[in-house]
Amino acid sequence: MTAVAVIIAGVLIAGAVFAWPRTRRTVTTSAERAVHSTLHTASLAARPLRRGLTTDSAEEAAPHLRALTGAAALGIADPEGALLAWDGDHDDLEDSFLAAARQAVTGERRILVTAGEAGDHPRRTVTAQPLLIEDTGVVGVLGLVTTGQPEPGMLGALAEVARYVCGQLELAELDASRARLDRAEVRALRAQISPHFIYNALNTIASFVRTDPARARELILEFADFTRYSFRSAAEYTVLSDELSNIDRYLALERARFGDALQVRLQIAPEVLGVVLPFLALQPLVENAVRHGLAPRPGGGTVSITAVDEGTDCVISVEDDGVGMDPDVLRSGALDAVENTGGPAKSESAHVGLANVDDRLRAAFGNDYGLVVETAPGAGTKVSMRVPKFRAGISA
Repeated sequence: MTAVAVIIAGVLIAGAVFAWPRTRRTVTTSAERAVHSTLHTASLAARPLRRGLTTDSAEEAAPHLRALTGAAALGIADPEGALLAWDGDHDDLEDSFLAAARQAVTGERRILVTAGEAGDHPRRTVTAQPLLIEDTGVVGVLGLVTTGQPEPGMLGALAEVARYVCGQLELAELDASRARLDRAEVRALRAQISPHFIYNALNTIASFVRTDPARARELILEFADFTRYSFRSAAEYTVLSDELSNIDRYLALERARFGDALQVRLQIAPEVLGVVLPFLALQPLVENAVRHGLAPRPGGGTVSITAVDEGTDCVISVEDDGVGMDPDVLRSGALDAVENTGGPAKSESAHVGLANVDDRLRAAFGNDYGLVVETAPGAGTKVSMRVPKFRAGISA
């Protein structure tokens, strides 16, 4: 096995994890320099591959993958045998590579094709290595061009690089799956935006049309902006300032209906307005506070929204002084939603909204960042979330 193969077999197959001793500040030996160079090259190849296997990502990754193998040229094909990228000379062998790639996909095995002398080129070999992922199948083909018959070390290096590529593509699919799940959960939240709220908001607006047309026009604009934001086609994340602006629109419509029975208090630290959080993470909390906390309470009450800076985190809370709930019911997974009649009724609508937000927080930031609910019958409800002020890979 060549030096390159040894490095790849010993480093990449182990997950490309390498920890330099904290006391060592310089690379002093040729072996250390080789390892450092290989790891750096592998990381450069990983970045585009984490976007999935496309023409753009293949073209960006191909030079780094060729450097890892030491081949004269490297090609990447999709599972249908179409060329995605070619790096290096010997492009006269592209057709040979694609023919070998189709065989590699069909047989799920390595294919070697020998090309005779052509012009200034001596005898060359095209090797097509399928990119095979368990439970998925062949997702592409990696091809090398070598002069003469490839040595065992070169074939070993190709196999290890192919495994590395497959690992990055699996991570890309996991990222894509999480993004699809996030989008599905946002759609679920949108579907939960209360039809009662929409009906009541429109009725409230209608009641102002004759008595206060200017007020009616203002509420129509608030309603339009609220629905535009809530149903926008956008990324899974937003910034706190945008989420608070949408909540202000929601509360403006609810205050028009409840009048002085609904009071709102805001305490927001300016330095956390740019914090990124899952889209529609706060609106369900505020709607639950109004619908299930204050609406059943005679005389209404107050919703308090706070966001404070706590070191590396931002802590956001939505609290009401309404009817509260039984913590045992909350823990049982069937959050009771109090109807306008004032009596408790078993309903999962509120719980599903909270569970959705809790799941999305944990998926984005880890298990330390779920919802915390404090409540008791007659004592109101406080729902808090802790969000990191910065998390790599997450942006609005």
